[in-house]
Amino acid sequence: MQHLDLQVIEQVLSWARNGETVWLCTVLATYGSSPRAPGSLLAVRGDGRHVGSLSGGCVEEDFLARLQGGEFDTPITVLRYGEGGIDGTGIALPCGGILDVLVERLAPEAETLVHLEVLLATLQGQRPLARRVDLASGARHFVEDDGIGPQVIHDTERSAVQIRLAPVARLIIAGISPVSSFCAQFAQGLGFEVIVCDPREEMLENFVVQGVEVRPELPSRYIAAGGCHAATAIVALTHDPRIDDLAMIEAVRTSAFYIGVMGSLRTSGKRAERLRRSGGLSDDDIARIHMPIGLDLGSKTPAEIALSVMADILRVQRGKARDEL
Repeated sequence: MQHLDLQVIEQVLSWARNGETVWLCTVLATYGSSPRAPGSLLAVRGDGRHVGSLSGGCVEEDFLARLQGGEFDTPITVLRYGEGGIDGTGIALPCGGILDVLVERLAPEAETLVHLEVLLATLQGQRPLARRVDLASGARHFVEDDGIGPQVIHDTERSAVQIRLAPVARLIIAGISPVSSFCAQFAQGLGFEVIVCDPREEMLENFVVQGVEVRPELPSRYIAAGGCHAATAIVALTHDPRIDDLAMIEAVRTSAFYIGVMGSLRTSGKRAERLRRSGGLSDDDIARIHMPIGLDLGSKTPAEIALSVMADILRVQRGKARDEL
């Protein structure tokens, strides 16, 4: 899932803790062109304040207007946008697609708070679960999930939907460099939660990217303390072995789906030898590390290198082999 969806649930939980009723909207299915994928979230308070998105704006505008008009006062509503409009109102998607949306009215009760806390922990990668929502009663609970299959499953026989809660994609940037800033910006645009670790005060002073969590500590320490899950990518971008090598030694002990370190073919070969000799890494450990990092785009500038890094991360995330590109 995207970092935006994590922010939605964090905000919903905050509103609910403050006694606010919240309408949580989830994309159940899309047909044809659609701005956001199944599982995407929008949350709205009774006063119209909202976070997240379902489309390019037209769906949100219609939903907010109808909510202000007193609609959606039941626990569950399922809407369809597109295909000539919704419920005869004539609201259609400009892209010509179709969007099914689940609307849950969440009252600020103890049961709601517990459900949202479990949901937040799941998106943070603490446990693989799926939400199961009864479309008739609004009852909801969690079930164990293996992470395989479509994002949303519609059980028509039991009139229920099951929504997979994959951890939010996370990028850990080990060390600050000119490439790090561009990497952080590109990753944010791709929906990643971005965490930058560097113990050097002089580098921290010059790193300014809004929305990025910056931790003044060795990346290896953060990684070893459990900062990764299966939807995490770890990249080392400093050319400083004291930061990059230690980060790689800890990274290969995690379930991160992508591990990479910047450097030329020559320096990468030397690093591999150091990691075997001093870090005790096996050949299998070394094979997990992308070095040189990124796709071979002939990149020269920091922005071009960062683009090649994020392109390679996206390739691995989507399960594409290099020869398929």
